[in-house]
Amino acid sequence: MHRTALALALFLGPVRQSRGRLALSLAAIALGVALGYAVQLVNQSAINEFSQAVQTLSGTADLEIRGARAGFDEALYPRLARLPEVAVASPVIEVDVRLGGRSERLRVLGVDVFRAALVQPQLAATTVGDSLDTLRPDTIFLSPSAAHGLGVKEGDTIAVQTGHGEVRLRVAGLTRADGTRFGLVDIAAAQTALDRFGRINRVDLRLRPGVDVEAFRRRLQAELPPGVLAERPEASVKRAATLSRAYRVNLNVLALVALFTGGLLVFSTQALAVVRRRAQLALLRVLGLKGRGLIALVLGEALALGVAGAGVGLALGYGLAQAILDLVGADLGAGHFRGLQPALRVDATWALLFFALGVAVAVVGSLVPALEAARTQPAAALKAGDEERVFERLRPIWPGLAVLAGGAMLTASSPVDGLPILGYVAIALLLIGTIMLMPRLTVAVLGRLPAQAAVPAQLAVMQLRGAPGQSMLSLATIVAAVSLLVSMAIMVASFRQSLDEWLQHVLPADLYVRTSASGDAAFLTPRDQERLARLPGVRRVDYARVQQLLLAPEKPPITLFSRPIDADDPGRLLPLVSGFVVPRAGEPPPIWVSEAMVDVYGFTLGRVVELPIAGRSELFTVGGVWRDYIRQHGSVLIHSDLYVRLTGDRTANDAALFLVPGADSAEVKDALRATLPGGDTLDVDEPGEIRRRSMQAFDRTFAITYVLELVALVIGLTGLSSSFGALVLARRREFGMLRHVGMTRRQIAAMLATEGFAVSALGLAVGLGLGWVISLILIHVVNRQSFHWSMDLAIPWGPLAAFCAVMLVAASLTATASARAAMTDDAARAVKDDW
Repeated sequence: MHRTALALALFLGPVRQSRGRLALSLAAIALGVALGYAVQLVNQSAINEFSQAVQTLSGTADLEIRGARAGFDEALYPRLARLPEVAVASPVIEVDVRLGGRSERLRVLGVDVFRAALVQPQLAATTVGDSLDTLRPDTIFLSPSAAHGLGVKEGDTIAVQTGHGEVRLRVAGLTRADGTRFGLVDIAAAQTALDRFGRINRVDLRLRPGVDVEAFRRRLQAELPPGVLAERPEASVKRAATLSRAYRVNLNVLALVALFTGGLLVFSTQALAVVRRRAQLALLRVLGLKGRGLIALVLGEALALGVAGAGVGLALGYGLAQAILDLVGADLGAGHFRGLQPALRVDATWALLFFALGVAVAVVGSLVPALEAARTQPAAALKAGDEERVFERLRPIWPGLAVLAGGAMLTASSPVDGLPILGYVAIALLLIGTIMLMPRLTVAVLGRLPAQAAVPAQLAVMQLRGAPGQSMLSLATIVAAVSLLVSMAIMVASFRQSLDEWLQHVLPADLYVRTSASGDAAFLTPRDQERLARLPGVRRVDYARVQQLLLAPEKPPITLFSRPIDADDPGRLLPLVSGFVVPRAGEPPPIWVSEAMVDVYGFTLGRVVELPIAGRSELFTVGGVWRDYIRQHGSVLIHSDLYVRLTGDRTANDAALFLVPGADSAEVKDALRATLPGGDTLDVDEPGEIRRRSMQAFDRTFAITYVLELVALVIGLTGLSSSFGALVLARRREFGMLRHVGMTRRQIAAMLATEGFAVSALGLAVGLGLGWVISLILIHVVNRQSFHWSMDLAIPWGPLAAFCAVMLVAASLTATASARAAMTDDAARAVKDDW
């Protein structure tokens, strides 16, 4: 009993002396857990909120028959209603509209209130007293969320933008259903107001008791027109989750990067603590403490550190998640859940998972130092100068090379369930393998440092040559932080530059007109197009028609848009990433597809593919593959003449205006707004303004990425400071001897500054090289498999050079400051332990 108490006292005493470094380790773990948990908490809350909204809007429906946003022939509805398996069928028009004079978008549902009452009772129920208002063509019922967000109340009027200008609707009341922003109108009124005569885009089916829903769904799907899908209501939730999944996973991985860097800080802190307490731990062994007990003591300290850090991280993560919802929104800047205002809901499973990750990082980070302390023979450890032997076991080269080889092989792997899981693993293995090789690399590089003329520099080189192992601990944290930050900086710079060049390529006109940046109810009629073409100063106008197509259940819709294009030279309009094919006579006509269509649907160059257009399946030849940074889930371009011939649709959503030389774009804008009906509601922009807004949206989307990078950097710098400070304090006896032989404080500070500069320079060099390699994986593997687009490599030389300079200065200053702290005692007291 007394022996155990003595062991604990001898062990916990030095722990109290390292309170500062342990606090830094705890903070690193807490930050990593907080960032990951906050991202997951926000996204999970948004998905849960969206799921509840879908459940409200679908009611008791067993199946949804869903088409593209343009809709399908309403004649399908009575056919479905007459099927013997169907108890009730409820037709729906679902359209996103832009509100006149506002930038907000509102989802409008047109329903047959009598049918909806049987399938979606919550949706049909309203707070209005006059039930006839549900049938009037000029009324709309808003969900409470929509009314609050728009700042309107019962009796107010809202303007809905359509192809013919605006339709004004009176707010007749509120729906009892809530959870998302939507408006409810009579289906006939929706068809009239939104120019959807004879078309709907959804039918909700409630089946009779005893019907096998899945078997009926498969049988019904075979009988539906092309482009119309039969699916469970929950498929919409999965589709929405798929939209944000890649972005969400990448943010979580970035958060785990901060946690990983924190784990390295724990490792270096614990390893140095074990080195400093080497003689004391050996004394515990002499007193009878077994190796297993010593491991338990070291890991017990790590466990306590992990529990405290993870607990603080969960609390901090919850507060951070609430701040993100208030400042950025549920979409985390990506725009996937715009309009949702979810309340945070704590999921015990995810909370326990991130708590376990924080604890595991602390324990694993202390495992190697614990094993080393248990393996060391007490007699050897009690001798002075034995510390460097701790690091000799870390010098074998083959384990690190094997890990690097594994990482290199995984870079050629395919995505797992649409995510670059193995790409992330490859990056982790390359990082771990490089860190494992740092002891050998440190010996090889530092051993070849040239001799110096100045005494402080000469002593610094001799110290690094003679005891490189302790410097390796600082290098591990530096390499991890630098490589991850450099890789992300290169990837973001490459993406930003590629996006800017892409925008310049796809925006060749002088002015761009869009009927609605958000919403799909507005369009330019053929008469509007004629008026645009006759405007003074306009030389040529290219029109584009944009709509969505559903190709597969539970997958997001793709974008189909038509515009004039030269099939013999498509690269003049499109940023092609492949060659192009011109179909021969008798072959299907060409279409040009984005990279996502190749990755997700296999639409490779020259292949004959099938697309549902206007309720029919049409064959096309893939004439080229182009880069599209706007539509992540796939886009298809078709020549406008072919589109009109197949669909008979002559309307347009967008117009590109090429002006005559010398024309004033401001005058053309004024004439356009005065000439077109509802011209004040149109978005009219010059290409420079579109590029500026696009780059602002890019920076907004990557804002959280920048924050996570900064956190990883702060943790890395903290690790550098902590490790070097601990090394300097461990060498106080050495400094005392140097003072005895005549070295001044300034010379010792210069020696340590040289050591810090040399170690940091080595860490920066390795980190820069590894960061460049990781950036290639991020660009060509992770981003391609996550978002299905490619980008060109661009290295931000200026920011990276400034970063390296700051790191080197910080390392030298840290070493100098640590030297001053270590030399506060006089020379005699510093060497008293060796007397």
